Amino acid sequence: MAIQLAPLNVPRKRRLQTLAVLLWISLVPICVSIFIYCCWRVSLWPFVTAYCTYLYFDVAPDHGARKVEWIRRLVIWRWFVQYFPIRLHKEVDLDPDRNYIFGYHPHGIIGMGAFSNFGTEANDISKVLPGINIRLLTLASNFSIPLYRDVLLSLNLGSVSRKSITRILEKGPGHSCMIVIGGATESLSARPGINDLVLKRRLGFIKLAIRSGADLVPVFSFGENDIYDQLDNAEGTTVRMLQTRFQSIFGFTTPLFHGRGIFNYNMGIMPHRRPIHTIIGRAVRVQQCDEPTMEQVLEVQERYINALVSIYDKYKDQYAKDRIRDLRIIE
Repeated sequence: MAIQLAPLNVPRKRRLQTLAVLLWISLVPICVSIFIYCCWRVSLWPFVTAYCTYLYFDVAPDHGARKVEWIRRLVIWRWFVQYFPIRLHKEVDLDPDRNYIFGYHPHGIIGMGAFSNFGTEANDISKVLPGINIRLLTLASNFSIPLYRDVLLSLNLGSVSRKSITRILEKGPGHSCMIVIGGATESLSARPGINDLVLKRRLGFIKLAIRSGADLVPVFSFGENDIYDQLDNAEGTTVRMLQTRFQSIFGFTTPLFHGRGIFNYNMGIMPHRRPIHTIIGRAVRVQQCDEPTMEQVLEVQERYINALVSIYDKYKDQYAKDRIRDLRIIE
């Protein structure tokens, strides 16, 4: 494939947008490198010792994060959403006296829409849903990465464990969480023009909603799957078998994807500049029950799926004009 070079005379605002996205996707190696450097410098060992002690005792990932409002409002996040751009829409107001579990779809490769809309104030989520404190939840393993974990906590991200979700919902009215539902399995199907969701067998968040009495809110991001291209890994291919095997051993897997580069349009780890439109749907009312039956769980799941499909059908001709096929629930 011939590399399509970008022009040199790019406006300053676009360079700043690129810088914002580059810093975010490079944050893990940056944080790890800083920590390793601190470990290497003997003069910094007291700091490293104090920090490791703090890590050992810190329970914030499972207790509702540690939000720092000014970090969520940094101008860099505005540049981040302008890069694609990412836009946030809601269908109706939500009652701040209720608790909610928001389900984000599709998972995509990285979940750029989920992060920017709910992990920052770049699109003014606190004004879009006033009185509702949403914690975006991510894998617990992310909180084992030095320094990076503290950035996540300051952005109001928490662990996606059952205990964490329960504690958040027990904090009182308005305290809610956002879960990116499909997981690693769904990310393997993320490619432009296609929205294949792994949802039928995802019952854990439905059960938690029923046990806590939290309403379910479907959220669909048109364009989330369009920002990266992925190597062909159809079922039965060697690539897919290796990815599935890797997931069974380590609990996660990595899509073989590419986007664009900093100075080219078709090769690199930077996402493509393609718009993402995130729609917050209507709440699915849930009745609290300590021990829900499978029949109750499936009934709530059916209403949730219907609400999600309704969002897709309503907006697909507006925000998914270039789709290859319509939404499918594959598992």
